[in-house]
Amino acid sequence: MGLLENFSSGLFIIQSIIFLILVFVLKKFAWKPIMDAVNEREVTIVDSLNQAKLAKQEVMNLKAENEVIIREAKVERDNILKEAREIKERIVGEAKDLAKTEGDKIIEQARQSIQAEKSAAMSDIKNQIGTLSVTIAESILKQKLDNDNAQNALVENILNSSNLN
Repeated sequence: MGLLENFSSGLFIIQSIIFLILVFVLKKFAWKPIMDAVNEREVTIVDSLNQAKLAKQEVMNLKAENEVIIREAKVERDNILKEAREIKERIVGEAKDLAKTEGDKIIEQARQSIQAEKSAAMSDIKNQIGTLSVTIAESILKQKLDNDNAQNALVENILNSSNLN
């Protein structure tokens, strides 16, 4: 209560008048520029918040686009790998087919070679058997035809067995 003991009404009135003059002067000269500055600051803050929202939205859009691009890249990678596997399988299949064809061709050539050698061997054996048969027949005939009577009998036998008219 020390404040109320020294209360002077004149001082109160003078201070109130000074305060009112100060408020009037501030209202007349400073209030409008202060309010304009506050309003301008408010507009700047709102614009900054809007720009931040736009930037955030743009970042989210870019993120979504990146995810789409990544998905497309993965799909393309999978397609490329699938195509590479198909090409590999096709090349391997062609190589197997070619190897099989070449193997069959070699086997067929070997069979033909074996058949030709077999035929040549058979022909050689026939020739040898023919030569041997002739040699044996010649030996037998020499032994049997040592005398003239046996030779004459053989000639007559051959002439009678062949029908000569």
